[in-house]
Amino acid sequence: MPTSVHEFAWPDRVVVGTIGVPGSRTFYLQVRAGKQIVSIALEKQQSAQLAEKIDEILDQLITVQGNPFSVPTSTPIELVDNDPLEAVDEQFRAGAMSLGWDPTTAQVVIEAYPMVEVDVDDNDEPLVEDGAIEAEMLLVRMPVGTARAFAKRTREIVGAGRPTCPLCGYPMDADGHSCTLPEA
Repeated sequence: MPTSVHEFAWPDRVVVGTIGVPGSRTFYLQVRAGKQIVSIALEKQQSAQLAEKIDEILDQLITVQGNPFSVPTSTPIELVDNDPLEAVDEQFRAGAMSLGWDPTTAQVVIEAYPMVEVDVDDNDEPLVEDGAIEAEMLLVRMPVGTARAFAKRTREIVGAGRPTCPLCGYPMDADGHSCTLPEA
């Protein structure tokens, strides 16, 4: 079956946002071009890694001698996006993701694929409903300024979770926290 590609070459908006309260948040990568909106669910760690790796790519490009790309060192103010997610209709939950750089368009490229459930009792074959697997993916291309803004917002969203306990280092819940100090 052919892969259904949700492709955004020059998106109007690309952000990570959450739904829910800290400790029970669901993270989404949401992309919009015109009226087309795609939202995929991510793990918090996937979101954090995505922001970190995008910044690494952009920081590396700045150091390339004779670099023809104008890569901002910080988020351009006109690209700051603190608005909430638009209507979320989850397309899929991301499993494998890849990140790259396309020098022909001077864009950061994100590819995301759905999480595949494996039935360990049946020779590690993907679980199939009605005998068919619909393959799909999200392909997003972002210019460098948008990528820098995306990474900044994502770091802020990830960091806005539950506060960390100063004693044990684990997240504290709003309804209480009990921890054990490491033995000396």
